[in-house]
Amino acid sequence: MDERYLEIQTLLKKNLKKERYEHTLGVMYTAASLAMCHSANLHQAMLAGLLHDCGKYGTSKEQIERCKEKEISLTDAERMMPSLVHAKLGAYLAEYEYGIADDEILSAIRFHTTGRPEMTLLEKIIYIADYIEPGRREIPGLSAIRAAAFHNIDRAVALSAKGTIEYLNTAGKPIDAMTIETYAYYKKEETK
Repeated sequence: MDERYLEIQTLLKKNLKKERYEHTLGVMYTAASLAMCHSANLHQAMLAGLLHDCGKYGTSKEQIERCKEKEISLTDAERMMPSLVHAKLGAYLAEYEYGIADDEILSAIRFHTTGRPEMTLLEKIIYIADYIEPGRREIPGLSAIRAAAFHNIDRAVALSAKGTIEYLNTAGKPIDAMTIETYAYYKKEETK
C-alpha cells in the first residue's frame, strides 16, 4: 500500500469514531476484493472504499451545517433523511480536502448510500462493499447478497436495494426516491 493510503488513513482515524474507522477499512478491503473479482481498477476501488464515509463525522445537524458552509445543495429528501447527507459531503471532502480528482471515485462516494440506475462498475462495488463488509451485523438476506456480490454484482445491487427499502418500510422511515429507482432498475436481476 502506498503512502497516499496511509496519509488518508491517518487523517480518517483522527476524524472518525473507532467503529466508523474500522468499518471504513472493512469497506476498503471488501471493495478491493470485489474489484479483483470483477476486473475493476483496484486503486480506484480502494480509494473510494477508504473515503466513502469521510463526511460521516459529527452529528447529522453538523453535517448539514458543513454542507451549507461548503455550498453543497441538499434535496428535501436529504434534509428529511440526514443519514444520506454524508455521501454528498464525503464526495466534496474527498475532492477538496483529500485531493481526489478522479470523477469515478467521487461519483462512487456520492452514490454509495442510495445507488442509482445505470451505475458504473466502481459505483456498484462501493455500494455493495458498504453493505456487505465483514464487520456488518447480520441482517436478513445479507448472506445471499454477499454470495451474489462475487458472481452477479447487479443481482447483489437489486437485493441490497430491496433490503434497504424493506428495512426502512418496516421501521416507518422515509425512503429516498433514488433508492427506489435503483431497485426498479436492477430488479430484473433479483431472481438470476
